[in-house]
Amino acid sequence: MSFRNADGPIHMAASTTSFAIGATVTRADIPVLCADLAELVRGRGRGRGGGVVVCDVADVAHPDVVTVEALARLRLTARRHGCSLVVTGAGPDLLELVRLLGLTDALPQAGRQSEQREEAGGVEEIVDGGDSPR
Repeated sequence: MSFRNADGPIHMAASTTSFAIGATVTRADIPVLCADLAELVRGRGRGRGGGVVVCDVADVAHPDVVTVEALARLRLTARRHGCSLVVTGAGPDLLELVRLLGLTDALPQAGRQSEQREEAGGVEEIVDGGDSPR
């Protein structure tokens, strides 16, 4: 099994760790979640081609910016221990929030390929004739 992120494929042949987030996440929960993940993956990723943490967010009831912050901090925690993090079970509200915050590439979703970046619709560059070319 393999996943893709902005850096390319993440192969699941290495150490795979499952980690779930509960229905609600507060800012006070973030350090505890990161400590729990660090304890879980300590030493698994280093020197073995990297491990993968599959973070299950299916139970998240009402995602908000704190939820996305928690996921970003969990990703950093995983990376500090030589692992990659992919998200699974994300509902449309969480996916939209991640997209709006510009973190789609930073928080790859399991089973999905990163999308090509496109310019926003209806945006055109206007060049003033007096501007010099760069």
